[in-house]
Amino acid sequence: MQHLSPTKTALAVGVFLGGWHVIWSLLVALNWAQALYDFILWAHMIHLQLTIGPFELFAATTLVVVTFLVGCVMGYAFALVWNWFHRTTTA
Repeated sequence: MQHLSPTKTALAVGVFLGGWHVIWSLLVALNWAQALYDFILWAHMIHLQLTIGPFELFAATTLVVVTFLVGCVMGYAFALVWNWFHRTTTA
């Protein structure tokens, strides 16, 4: 099995999760988030009355940074566990 670099895996997962939240922040900034959210709920036959608030740069930055860091921790931990489960034993 292939060995995973914990650092590269951490960065990959961090960029992926942070990137999703960059997209979400852009949707909020463009005022498209409410329509997307309403569509997703409708498609899942869920009826909730929630309103997406106005775009706030500090909140968006915090969201992206925190999800990037959480993704890094998750990716690093995943790589360590993966490598541990796929370690080779020496005879």
